[in-house]
Amino acid sequence: MPDESLALLSVEETVRRVRAREVSPMDVLEACMARVDRFNPELNAVVTLNPRAREEAEALASRIARGEDVGPLAGVTVGIKDVTEVAGVRTTYGSPLFADHVPEHDAWVVQRLRAAGAIILGKTNTPEFAAGGNTFNPVFGRTRNPWNPARSAGGSTGGGAAGLAAGMFGLAQGTDLGGSLRIPASFCGIVGLRPSVGLVPTLPQDYLWDTLQVTGVMGRGAGDVARGLQAVAGATDRAPLAQPMAERDFAAAVRDADARGLRVAYCRDIAGIGIDAGVERVCREGAFALAQAGAHVEEIDLDLSYGRPAFLALRGHWFVSQLYPHLDKLDGFGPNVANNVRAGLATRVQDLAAGEAARRRIWEQFRDFFSRYDLLLTPTMAVPPFVVEENYPATVDGKEMATYVDWLAPTFVLSLTGLPVASVPAGLDAEGMPVGLQIVAPPRGEERALAAASLVQRLRPIGLPSDRSTAHTDEGR
Repeated sequence: MPDESLALLSVEETVRRVRAREVSPMDVLEACMARVDRFNPELNAVVTLNPRAREEAEALASRIARGEDVGPLAGVTVGIKDVTEVAGVRTTYGSPLFADHVPEHDAWVVQRLRAAGAIILGKTNTPEFAAGGNTFNPVFGRTRNPWNPARSAGGSTGGGAAGLAAGMFGLAQGTDLGGSLRIPASFCGIVGLRPSVGLVPTLPQDYLWDTLQVTGVMGRGAGDVARGLQAVAGATDRAPLAQPMAERDFAAAVRDADARGLRVAYCRDIAGIGIDAGVERVCREGAFALAQAGAHVEEIDLDLSYGRPAFLALRGHWFVSQLYPHLDKLDGFGPNVANNVRAGLATRVQDLAAGEAARRRIWEQFRDFFSRYDLLLTPTMAVPPFVVEENYPATVDGKEMATYVDWLAPTFVLSLTGLPVASVPAGLDAEGMPVGLQIVAPPRGEERALAAASLVQRLRPIGLPSDRSTAHTDEGR
């Protein structure tokens, strides 16, 4: 029988044991596969397994036996979001139009994960073309939350978040347009980081000059995310948008995290949509817990509500640009994707200009903010995880939403900034569901966001879902 505790090790500990030959890559993979077999039938996090995963694990073991340098993620299993291409593995984008699509080449991020020694376990569930904050699609159905399978796992990287919380793999790759690495991280009690635009190449991509969607990773701990990000970040001459990587060490930032002297601001509702009282209480406690470790924490008002219409206009443009090669198939898309594309086609140039003007205003607002503070902390979501069969919550704090995506506004208004934003568990609500806290860092400040996330995790540990509480912990978790 596989030792399932291996599936719950931190990335750092997995790599240490694999490199030291205390365990083999096959041991780690079989432990993860055992958890897939046990939990995936209910959770529906993994939708397609990599048929060559065992072969790849054996090849890695052979390289270790020969004394080769096998990379900084040696033996770590990874779930790849089903909008990201993996050569020879079905990649559907959650769309019936691509239900049988098998790419010939790995996406750039997958190439980098493989080069770092990671094992691709399989593809994780997502809404069609990653459009939505609840993970379901007509190809694979709905993904459920490991903390309570009656609740949503969030989206659009919901399969990755649910799989991580259930111990099916050690890292999850995902994308984030309006919150897709942060929303499911909040709902499933893990760490997600939206990196700076251009830090991780998103290739292949039809919308090559995209400044809204980014590629990143999620993990059970901030240290896991740091090590995953280190492996996949960095410029390539194939991508026009890039961030410098020279002398950056994300794992060291987590290891050396220190709250003393940090100037932290907490805002309860940046998007002006209201917030569930139980969610806000947990986030407030998580933010002010940093004061116990030596930070100066102050509550402020920060109004970014004007970014809501701006994001909706730019989101419509994004959908048209991203799906431009497939516009002739518009009637074959699901209603969510089709309606977003149609909204984008109907958007006026004046609306796009207003959206860009709002982005400039937000950027200048944060330039002023970071002259006075080191970090902004704010709730990731305004609502707790809702019933999984609901496509989205009907109300926020008892009030009807202006649009069906308003409940995502706490994350998507921050997408407009291009800044690094993490979501870290701040605690559990009265029903025992995880609550995420966003950490907004200055430009190119991933180290600062991850360090703060690690501090919150140390001060406010929530563990994993109760029947999976055998997780090992270490410095990087």
